[in-house]
Amino acid sequence: MSLQSVRAFLTRHAPDLIIVEKSTSTATVAEAAQAHGVAPGQIAKTLSLRLKDEVILLVMAGDAKIDNRKYKDRFGGKASMLGPDEVVAWTGHPVGGVCPFGLTHDLKVFADVTLTRFDIVIPAAGAINAAVRIAPRRMAGLVGAQWVDVAQDPAAVRP
Repeated sequence: MSLQSVRAFLTRHAPDLIIVEKSTSTATVAEAAQAHGVAPGQIAKTLSLRLKDEVILLVMAGDAKIDNRKYKDRFGGKASMLGPDEVVAWTGHPVGGVCPFGLTHDLKVFADVTLTRFDIVIPAAGAINAAVRIAPRRMAGLVGAQWVDVAQDPAAVRP
């Protein structure tokens, strides 16, 4: 499914967007930033998280990290990452290719405000070497994401 499901989603909802496939892995923020020639913050990483009895996706700037206090205040619990097999089962995408488009299950998607620092962000597109360039607000609108503020200030995050 994966890349094909993202293609199908974009064909239906945003036919003007083009999936960019690279010959090298873009599975990590560092690899993606280098391959696309952008700052790490511009990579829109998608985290697959368990929240009590449901699974959610959190899309945030690549240079951001979850602020545990903000997350707990917003969601009422601790952030808990899914394992690789669970990620594939819930999203249909492999770790490193997870994005909010073309999902296997209807998951709640949240977009962190760290994305709004950029005119264009680059989320993965269902494969470890595929991505799409998109405005953050458009991305959130396409997937019905709710905006949240659950990240540490990226300026305070040390690599």
